[in-house]
Amino acid sequence: MALALLGMGTALPSHRLSQADAAELISRFFCETPEQARLLPGLFARTEVQARHSVLLNGSKDEPLPFYPAAGGASDHGPTTAQRMQRYAAEAYPLALRAARQALHQSQLSAGAITHLVTISCTGFAAPGIDVDLLRGLELSPGVERTHIGFMGCHGALNGLRIAHALANAEASARILLCTVELCSLHLHYGWHAESLVAHGLFADGAAALVGVADAFAPEAAWKVAATGSQLLPDCADAMTWTIGDHGFAMTLSKRVPGLIASHLRTWLASWLETNGLRIDEVASWAIHPGGPRILGAVEDSLGLSRQATVASQEILAECGNMSSATLLFILERLRSRNASRPCVALGFGPGLVAEAVLFR
Repeated sequence: MALALLGMGTALPSHRLSQADAAELISRFFCETPEQARLLPGLFARTEVQARHSVLLNGSKDEPLPFYPAAGGASDHGPTTAQRMQRYAAEAYPLALRAARQALHQSQLSAGAITHLVTISCTGFAAPGIDVDLLRGLELSPGVERTHIGFMGCHGALNGLRIAHALANAEASARILLCTVELCSLHLHYGWHAESLVAHGLFADGAAALVGVADAFAPEAAWKVAATGSQLLPDCADAMTWTIGDHGFAMTLSKRVPGLIASHLRTWLASWLETNGLRIDEVASWAIHPGGPRILGAVEDSLGLSRQATVASQEILAECGNMSSATLLFILERLRSRNASRPCVALGFGPGLVAEAVLFR
């Protein structure tokens, strides 16, 4: 049996910020000199992000981002990790709940029918966490079996799909709700650091969810997970990292990452697809996590894809930014709503450097 998708849902914070406004706001605590403040808008423009959403925005013209006041000096490193986690605990659940309710509504399953709950997040920790919050808020059965996937980064949704697929394969009666929520804007850093520049220009907040069942209980036209794959790329453990500090979590994204993907992705993916009876040129649609425009370009170059093949990824990056693990489900939801051709391959990359893939038929 395979996991079949019955419903999907997405949710964004209510307040949205253009990329130009984001550069102006972030420069208050990120830039240390007038020259840096002058450069920041141009650097942000290169991300190809047009707008982002954040739970920290309050819509005020005078003080739209009060969580990050202007730096009080060189020793000011912004909110502590404890303060950021307090905000995560307050904000993650309402966003996740909206996405989960949409997915349940579209699936036409009742909350009481759900047997398994898979939650994903790498931007916050709390116990009890969003899994228990969702169980209570959606009025799921107290016997729902919970699995939480934490700190896996941008490919976390693909790890979640692997778990959901295994559950559907193991238990024909499984009714699985998967939900990912990321509040990346909680982890902006004070002070000009080159390794933070890309993260400050790309990352945003969002939540996404799906409901899946064994394919025997789904319509013939439903999107089905046919296979999942994972590959640790060689000699690049430090190319992408996600570490916990005293003032939030810190993302390191090396300039080497696009080149590493371009060098190693095709060989592995071609081999993996071959084991599933496919060639790269037989894949009809692609859901590629847009870690940034250079990463998306590296995948296109490596696999010989046209820009048209990655339109959905480009659109979500422009409209929403990089929402870490939630991003791929936004892309899949868009492809699915457009009745994109299959087979479809979803690809994501995370710390390690690891490539993750899911094949949909």
